[in-house]
Amino acid sequence: MKGQPTDEVIRHVRDIPIYQKALAEGYFPLLEKPEIVRGFPDNWMTPRLAAALASGEAEFVLSTGTNHARMQIIRPPYFLLRSYYELWSGHPDIAGTWRSGCRRVSLTTVLATEHVARVNAARRGTEPDPVPSPDDRRLDERTRYLNLRLDPATWDRGEVLRMLDEIEQARREHPEGHYHLDCSGYHLAHLVRKALAWNLWDAFPPPASIIHAYEYTPVNVRRYLRRHFDCPVIDLFGSTELGYLYFSDREGRYRPHLDGMSVELLPVARGSTIHELVVTSVRNPYMPLVRYRTGDCVRTSDGEPDPESVVQFCGRRKELLSTPGGPVAQGDLDRLVGDASDAVFVHRLDLHGGEEATLLYTTFTGEPVGTGESEELRRALDELTGRRCRIEHRSHIPIGRSGKYAWLTGGGA
Repeated sequence: MKGQPTDEVIRHVRDIPIYQKALAEGYFPLLEKPEIVRGFPDNWMTPRLAAALASGEAEFVLSTGTNHARMQIIRPPYFLLRSYYELWSGHPDIAGTWRSGCRRVSLTTVLATEHVARVNAARRGTEPDPVPSPDDRRLDERTRYLNLRLDPATWDRGEVLRMLDEIEQARREHPEGHYHLDCSGYHLAHLVRKALAWNLWDAFPPPASIIHAYEYTPVNVRRYLRRHFDCPVIDLFGSTELGYLYFSDREGRYRPHLDGMSVELLPVARGSTIHELVVTSVRNPYMPLVRYRTGDCVRTSDGEPDPESVVQFCGRRKELLSTPGGPVAQGDLDRLVGDASDAVFVHRLDLHGGEEATLLYTTFTGEPVGTGESEELRRALDELTGRRCRIEHRSHIPIGRSGKYAWLTGGGA
């Protein structure tokens, strides 16, 4: 029954202050992010945790803050990294090259790069450099972060050459020339476009696999990456505080990775087939989360709340769009755009006062889509949103302060 965790979960949380009321009442309500940080760290402190912090078996870390305000959490050192490595070591498409010791390069938000640089500086007892060096951007002996700019659309030729050179260095460190390219799908697509435009494609070493795991990757971006790379393109879903919960295979089918976890799917509104992800996890022994509301939304193969049937991670609950037909998620708009034209790259729906909206979009080629595609897209948007929509091509859509693109501006649920 919802709200009543197993005896195993209760054993992990029975001494933690934040759960005492729930234990006394025999019911665990949904755990929200504000509750996690209210009174932190005393609301989590136990003698066992205090001893682990003193010995270095647990540490305080900050989330990168790309989906919500940066949140302090407590976890074992390299908790997220170990979650990555455990998953990759057993993944049906990439386990072989990963176990062979190949390097990993990460191309994602500059906030993630800065986070790694801060961690390294803290361990040295110094302040991070304004422009982190390659060593400052090394997470461990196998992983280096590449991006030094907020908006990948502003990378110049020198920046692209630097990143391609660092990728080549990683490739050379493996006897068979393998490396894993860990990325935000958007960032990698920008790098591909620029390498092609500047005749640098031959300098782009082919990866053994591509793993995108930092944000929602649009349908067209996945298509674009698969068109240009002859390797598995894998999606991971997880978070700083939980580790990784689901992974796709090279065909795009999702599989759960729920060791030490259980998942509830709750409809975001009565009758909606969009479900919010609620997770109970004891994977992190120092900060177990019971019925934690992640804020992420999914769709399943048949619309039922079955965690084994997830087919799409479709965006964030706080970004749902209210329409006469019910809530619309980022993934719903994305599928509609992808069905209308595979040329669209970045797109954003801007809501105006009243019942109007404008879809701004860029393309992979830099040219607007054809009149027929544009009109088809406009009609479909009208139907999806219940608004009168316009379509406008742009040469550039700025990225957000977090290093991620907004899909919706001007209002949500």
